[in-house]
Amino acid sequence: MAAVFVFVDGVGAGAPDPGVNPLAREEFLLSRFADGSGARLPHAGAAALADARLGVPGRPQSATGQSTILTGENAPRILGRHLLGFPNPRLRELLAARSLFKLLAARGLRGAFANAFPVAHLQALGIPAEGEPEVDPAVLRRRARASATTVAFRAGGRPFLTWADARAGRALTHDITGARANAWGAGIPGRSPEAAAEILAELSTSHDLTLFEFFESDEAGHAQSMEGALEALSRLDRFLRALLSRLAPGVSLVIASDHGNVEDLSTRNHTLSPVPVLGFGPAARRVGEVRDLTHLAPLLADLAARPA
Repeated sequence: MAAVFVFVDGVGAGAPDPGVNPLAREEFLLSRFADGSGARLPHAGAAALADARLGVPGRPQSATGQSTILTGENAPRILGRHLLGFPNPRLRELLAARSLFKLLAARGLRGAFANAFPVAHLQALGIPAEGEPEVDPAVLRRRARASATTVAFRAGGRPFLTWADARAGRALTHDITGARANAWGAGIPGRSPEAAAEILAELSTSHDLTLFEFFESDEAGHAQSMEGALEALSRLDRFLRALLSRLAPGVSLVIASDHGNVEDLSTRNHTLSPVPVLGFGPAARRVGEVRDLTHLAPLLADLAARPA
C-alpha cells in the first residue's frame, strides 16, 4: 500500500498547563502530554511518546533530530552533540548515504516530497529544476541552505516539486494555505487546509511514501507567541483531520516531531520533552514500536513496502 509521513517541527509532549502550553488550550490531534494523557484519537488512531534526547547531553536540535528520523541512525551520537538548524557536512554525508528515500529507491519504491520549492531555491542548492525563477536567484544563492529533509529526499533521486506544481494543485507550500509563498510572488491559489489535504491525499495514491513538512510550530515556539502557536496548530489540525478522512483505505499516516519547543512557551529554547508519534491506518498498530527517533525510518520503510 502506501504511507504518508507528516513531519511537524518543534512539538513535544509537555505539561497539560494552558498557561504555557498551547496544546493544552484546545484538543488538537497533537495534544499529547508527558504524563501519557491526551484525548482519544479519531479513526482508531494510536499515539506513543518517543525520546528525542537519544542518550546525548543537551537540548535536542533540528539538524541532528531530523537526520536521525530520516536515516534511522543516532545522528547526535555520531556527532557527539546535538546540532541546531541545518545539517553540517558530516550529517549531509550521513543523509546522502543512509536516507530513507535512497533505501526506498533501491527497493524500487517511489517517494514524494509534497512541499513545493521555488525554482531559484533549488537551483541555488545545485538541484536541477525546470522553469523560470520566481525569486531573484542571486538573493537566494547567498542564503540558500539545504535542510535535512531536502538532502534526504535528493538522495532518493526523485524530482522535487516546485511552486508551479503548487499552482497546478499537485503540491503544497509549507504553510499549507500558500499565503507565505504568495508574499514572495508565488501566485498560488489560496487554499483552505481541507483543500490542501485533498492534494496530499491525491499525491499519496501514486507514491509509496509521501513526506510533508510543517515548521511554523517551531517558529511559534521560538517566538514564544501563544497567538501564533494557536493559529498555526489550529491550521495544521484542520489539515490533518481532513487528510484522515480523505486517505484511501489501507494507507498509513504517521505524524511525528523532532524535538520539543512549542509545548512550553515559557522559554524560547527547545525542550527535553519526548515527542508525540501518531499512527493511523495500519500504522496505528505499529507506533508503539517507536521508542526513540531512530525507530521512525525503519517503520516508515516497512509501511511503504507493505503489500496491498
